[in-house]
Formats: sequence, C-alpha cells, structure tokens
Amino acid sequence: MQKKPKFSTIEAAQQLLTSMEHAITNLIEEVRKPIPQELVGAARKAELSAIKQTVTDARELLQERQKIEEMISSLREDGELEQESDYSSGFAEEFAK
Repeated sequence: MQKKPKFSTIEAAQQLLTSMEHAITNLIEEVRKPIPQELVGAARKAELSAIKQTVTDARELLQERQKIEEMISSLREDGELEQESDYSSGFAEEFAK
C-alpha cells in the first residue's frame, strides 16, 4: 500500500503564484485591447467601466500575489506562517483585563 504524498503548503502556494501570473497576464491583455470606434454613448461607457473593473481585478490579484510571496518567504525562513497581530483593541484595553 502506497503512502499518500504529504501536502506541501509551499508547493501549493507556488502553484497558486503561477496560476495568478497567467490570470494577471490575461487581464493585462484585456486592458490593452482598444475600444472599438463604433461604440458610442452607453455602450462606450459600459466598455470603459468593464476596463476599469479589469484593472481593479488585476491590482487586487497583484496585491494577493505579493501576500502569497511573503507567506512563502516566511515558510522558508521559519518553517511556519507568521501570526497576524490583532490591533483592534488599544494598549490600555489589552492590559486592563
């Protein structure tokens, strides 16, 4: 009986990075496409809104990609993920308990 290969967070994150690269490239190509000259009025405005949304999506993907790169770096250095600190309560509230 074969053992199931151990799941690797680093490998999964690297695969996700590669997939995100392709998605970002596709979004950039969509933004580069010229707006057809025959579009006027509401149709042209809708096309411009679609381009704006595509740019926003690409920016968000880039930000998430950067977070994943940082996560991979942390995993390689420490062997574990860094815990995010919760700063929702102030200093005094934290120690008043």
